[in-house]
Amino acid sequence: MDNIKIIIGYIIYLPIVISLTIYTSKILFKNGRLFMIDIFKGKDDIALATNKLFEIGFYLINLGFALYIMKIYGYAPNYEMSNQTLMEILSKKIGGFTIYLGIMLFFNLFLFFRGRKKSREVSRITRKVPKP
Repeated sequence: MDNIKIIIGYIIYLPIVISLTIYTSKILFKNGRLFMIDIFKGKDDIALATNKLFEIGFYLINLGFALYIMKIYGYAPNYEMSNQTLMEILSKKIGGFTIYLGIMLFFNLFLFFRGRKKSREVSRITRKVPKP
């Protein structure tokens, strides 16, 4: 009976974390596109390609982590797992993954802002240097 509840837990867990990852990625990289265009000074082809590579990396890291932490444990194997126990385990897993996803979101935003800052510093320096 416990194996069935564990499989039900996986059936609940996987669509939720995959949906959260896809939703977060779509929002982040849709808006991050503007940062990339600014960083690459209007070179849209390079900016969009770089943004797409960041997006793929975001998917791989986050979905990989979601699969890595997927194992359901934390209950006494001698006892039948109750619905309450399953829900508590799933809430910890999904809640933990959501916190992790938020941290990854802010890390990516940090990278966008840092790239934009560096790009502007380089632009400012190159404008001051006279061309030979």
